[in-house]
Amino acid sequence: MSTLGLLTRTSRPVSWVNTAFPFGAAYLLTGGGVDAAFLLGCLFFLIPYNLAMYGINDVFDYASDIRNPRKGGIEGHVTAPRHHRTILTAAAVSCLPFLAALVILGDWRADLVLAISMFAVAAYSVRGLRFKEIPFLDAVTSSTHFSSPAWYGLALTGAPLNRDTALICAAFFIWGVASQAFGAVQDIGPDRAGGLQSIATVIGAAATVRLATIAYLAAGALLVGAGSLFVQLAAVLAVPYALNTGRFWSLTDAAAECARAGWQVFLWLNYAVGFCVTMLMITAVMFG
Repeated sequence: MSTLGLLTRTSRPVSWVNTAFPFGAAYLLTGGGVDAAFLLGCLFFLIPYNLAMYGINDVFDYASDIRNPRKGGIEGHVTAPRHHRTILTAAAVSCLPFLAALVILGDWRADLVLAISMFAVAAYSVRGLRFKEIPFLDAVTSSTHFSSPAWYGLALTGAPLNRDTALICAAFFIWGVASQAFGAVQDIGPDRAGGLQSIATVIGAAATVRLATIAYLAAGALLVGAGSLFVQLAAVLAVPYALNTGRFWSLTDAAAECARAGWQVFLWLNYAVGFCVTMLMITAVMFG
């Protein structure tokens, strides 16, 4: 495999939109335009950010990933140790120019949010921190990966944190916690075999699934409290996620790998829900 192919697989293209879209949407909807900050931010959160997030994770998770049967495809690349330096170097080299430019374009608040985002990317996986092995903090840190691009978009435009914005951010963060927790269920077996802890290995499959399901519903409930009709309508989009996880309500630890079927649905559900969110955003701009 070529170096470019290796880095592309490592960055998990199927997930690129999950970080670029929140930034772009937040930036445009709170007063930003199609300017240098928008273009740089979208490109950064589309590729370099994901290469750093997943590349660092793949390097430091290698020992457990080789025991995990779901790794090796779109759900995570297993890379031989001889490529680890290449991945870490490419992640740093691709991120630094964007980070430098974005720091110049933003004020101290935006720079602080960007620093928090990048710290979470590293702290989740790197040896010595490994927040992913600290139960509950693993879900919080992972959610920060996916919600912080939206926070950064808001900070970059200097948008005030009004009621609707706060509810959307809170709901998105809780959605991220639920998603990470549910994703950890399918890995209970390999994680325990590798001596790794996660929210799922500590409280078990059934409890984690129930926590994720309730969290998805809580995220939707927060949106119902918004003043905008279009945000309230978006609350309905939490239901498919809750239904997807809820069908594993009584899953035992011994059968935890069965949750993989739900995780595969989750990966593609994100695209369908993302389309619906986009349509609501366009409608809100046109008629809101």
